[in-house]
Amino acid sequence: MKVTNEVIYWRGPSPFHFVEVPEAQSKKIKEISRSLTYGWGVIPVTAKLGATEWKTSLFPKKGRYLIPLKDLVRKSESVELGDHVTINLSF
Repeated sequence: MKVTNEVIYWRGPSPFHFVEVPEAQSKKIKEISRSLTYGWGVIPVTAKLGATEWKTSLFPKKGRYLIPLKDLVRKSESVELGDHVTINLSF
């Protein structure tokens, strides 16, 4: 699944940069989430941004999912807060 959206910053318990999965795609993920989640609605994925691939988990938030962007990924792909990026997700 390809996800394109803006890089946002969320200062939660652990500050991080994320890309929010758009509503329509979040609904599709929700439909298959029972077979994918390992608890708390968190879904393991392999993500790819540019040439960088990493394992992470989608986090549910207000009916959508957030893709965490590690600092290492952002730096290696020269991604900044507010940039629009496309991430390929494999479940």
